[in-house]
Amino acid sequence: MTQWFDPPGFIDATAARASANAHAAAADEAGAIAAAVSFDRVGKVFATPRGHAAALRDVTLDVRRGEVFGIIGRSGAGKSTLLRLVNGLERASSGSVRVHGVEVGTLDDDGLVALRRRTGMVFQHFNLLSAKTVFENVALPLKIAGVPKAERVRKVDALLELVGLAAKRDAYPASLSGGQKQRVGIARALVHDPEVLLCDEATSALDPETTQSILALLADINRRLGLTIVLITHEMEVIRAVCDTVAVIEQGEVVETGAVWRVFGKPRHGATRALLSTLVHDLPAELAARVQPLPEHAALPDGAQIVLDIRYTGESAGEPDLGALAAALGGAVRFLHGGIERIQGHAQGRLVIAAQPRAAEPGEPPAGPRTVAALLERARRHANHAEVLGYV
Repeated sequence: MTQWFDPPGFIDATAARASANAHAAAADEAGAIAAAVSFDRVGKVFATPRGHAAALRDVTLDVRRGEVFGIIGRSGAGKSTLLRLVNGLERASSGSVRVHGVEVGTLDDDGLVALRRRTGMVFQHFNLLSAKTVFENVALPLKIAGVPKAERVRKVDALLELVGLAAKRDAYPASLSGGQKQRVGIARALVHDPEVLLCDEATSALDPETTQSILALLADINRRLGLTIVLITHEMEVIRAVCDTVAVIEQGEVVETGAVWRVFGKPRHGATRALLSTLVHDLPAELAARVQPLPEHAALPDGAQIVLDIRYTGESAGEPDLGALAAALGGAVRFLHGGIERIQGHAQGRLVIAAQPRAAEPGEPPAGPRTVAALLERARRHANHAEVLGYV
């Protein structure tokens, strides 16, 4: 079996990481971007009282060194199972999982211990020991590993400074906020200078403001340490805020993957569009209160205006062709809401419009041009992405 041992001096790996980053940068420049984590046709099957259940099917992904890679999907999609394959908490039933080129499935117990030092993990629940201080919680893995006390103090104090908790060094978990507890969890995950940081719904138990602060911390750690981060979430807002690349998983299969700006600007799969709807429906309160739901298979009620969320990317983001859109929808178009944001440096334009489509022509079925599906199809010909929000 493959053995994987820690090199001497793993506690202070700054110089080694800088050297590794320099080599990675050179490889990138040559067009050969090395994968920190790779999944090759991975499947995972669990035995249940009712038989075998496939949690993952034929998953193939590459996570590049130094990037923040997001895996998103609904509850039960297989996200956590996929993440647990990286550090050997689960074993693949088929295919291979590699971390920096090492096949996880071939590791013995000693190899798995070393792997888990190289792959720190941040959990949804903080799992802090209530009877130990912040310092003691972070230092515990080092103490178990036999690291001398002076080294533990130096390392932990530096990490608490990094995560903004130096002033809470001697505090107990009961006195901490949820965000502060998660910062302790992040510091603890970094004590062995991991090359990969795994985040399992690390912000789902936090309020929105605290979530943003934790995401900013993860982005800062990624930037300052060159650390590869793989996170799973069910929130597209998390993906937009911090990730470079995203993979969408649905019923154990990866249905879409790509740069975040591309996936947000032009989603290709229904599961992606459904997840994006949590952002699409982020409307001003007074507008949201007026919009009535409208199923895609329905016909638009007489006298009603369909409300569409239209997305543009690239050069068209700032100057969408509303005339062409109005002509496609067969009637007047009214602007309700919109704006432009930048994701990974790419312009993403958004328009929320109300459209009054034309009446049916003689001999045409009354609902023909007014079915939601037909209107949506026309809108998508003139935009990167279009979704129905309802009608007014």
